[in-house]
Amino acid sequence: MLILKWFNAQLLKMEWLHHLVELLVNAFGLDINSRVGGSIHFFIYDTIKIFILLSVLIFGISYIQSFFLPERTRKILGRFRGVWANILAALLGTVTPFCSCSSIPLFIGFTSAGLPIGVTFSFLISSPLVDLASIILLASIFNWKIAIAYVVVGVVLAVIGGSAISKLKLEEYVEPYVYGNKVMDGEQEELTVKDRVDFAKEQVLDITKRVWLYVIIGVGIGAAIHNWVPESIISTILGKDKWHSVLLATFVGIPMYADIFGTLPIAEALVAKGVGLGTALAFMMGVTALSLPSIIMLSKAVKPKLLATFIGIVTVGIIAIGYLFNSFTYLLL
Repeated sequence: MLILKWFNAQLLKMEWLHHLVELLVNAFGLDINSRVGGSIHFFIYDTIKIFILLSVLIFGISYIQSFFLPERTRKILGRFRGVWANILAALLGTVTPFCSCSSIPLFIGFTSAGLPIGVTFSFLISSPLVDLASIILLASIFNWKIAIAYVVVGVVLAVIGGSAISKLKLEEYVEPYVYGNKVMDGEQEELTVKDRVDFAKEQVLDITKRVWLYVIIGVGIGAAIHNWVPESIISTILGKDKWHSVLLATFVGIPMYADIFGTLPIAEALVAKGVGLGTALAFMMGVTALSLPSIIMLSKAVKPKLLATFIGIVTVGIIAIGYLFNSFTYLLL
């Protein structure tokens, strides 16, 4: 138990870094309890912490992901049928840390290869929404109970969403060219340990290049909310007692585009200001699972009826999850 507490405090929450940044801020004559000092501390501490965790986690996850490259993932999924295929697709999505936009080409490839569209949609929902890195980062910001609960509901949403699309028999609403796409066949070349390490390094650099700006913006917004926006204003709009808070947070999040790593600091600041946990997570899920760019990309591969069905199922699921977390926050915090 003591080892676990030390792991959470020093390796995940990085309390040593918190104290170092506090000393740095104090050295410039600023108090971290003041607005300016608190903002600077929040920004430096969260930025460094996220990038350290992100680099380490993406390296480890990418090494694991090297065993599940797209062709192999497609073949694994092709061996299963029914709800088991949806469950496996959702679980595989958690070990393939693609953003919502980069998941779309995989959706096209999997569908072209003959996988049921419900299975590919389970993967499409799970991949940007839930990954191993987000679990660790959620635990570092909140706690393990919240992180695990988030993963469970995310996978359940992916399974239910994909299964519902399967039951509705919407294959005819996939654009014809998707089925006509040629996909790679045959066995993939076996990777060596060096190949996997090189792949993991490349993924760290690639993902960091893609998300660094969103992390900086997210931490900046989080610092502003945490230290400059009065709690009374946030409570009036998104307070725990406001029935519309989850709805508003979900629909505000959907048009935006950011990685989950950029939205976590915002969620952290919102919860600190008295916003319901479910409301903050609904915003985060709306941004990552239903970003406007990914919807535009998906509209090129599916027809309006299937697109609207996908958006509707995921939106309703996110809202339900938000209210569920708000109702049972006392069990998680």
